[in-house]
Amino acid sequence: MAAAPTLAAVDRDEYAHWETVPTRWKDNDLYGHVNNVVHYALMDTVINEWMIRTAGFDPVTSPAIALCVESHCVYKAEVSFPDTISVGARVGKLGRSSVRWEIGMYRSDGTLVAEGHFVHVFVDRDARRPVEIPEAVRVEMDRLVVA
Repeated sequence: MAAAPTLAAVDRDEYAHWETVPTRWKDNDLYGHVNNVVHYALMDTVINEWMIRTAGFDPVTSPAIALCVESHCVYKAEVSFPDTISVGARVGKLGRSSVRWEIGMYRSDGTLVAEGHFVHVFVDRDARRPVEIPEAVRVEMDRLVVA
């Protein structure tokens, strides 16, 4: 199996969408830093919030839903409560029924905390078979595609 491509060469300016998220007291683990599972939750939250607010995707009523089929995260530096995390998102690859989101997470001092990717496949809500990404969503995703 080929190794997943990393995003180490990505410059902050290459992310098209940004959200700043405060860490919470409960995000810290026994070691005093934000636990790894929180990074995945942040990726999922920022991506889905963008799809709902910007692309008009309704995960409750849409006949097509987006399932995560792959996720990956590389940790670069620690972050702890009460810091904030700026999460940058872009589309690395836009297919017919799938999209690869690429994410960079930065501490408030600008330090890269983690980078990762998240792959969604759009499927029919009932049949769970791949379908084309809804056109209105695709148009918005196209604005985030890496040049």
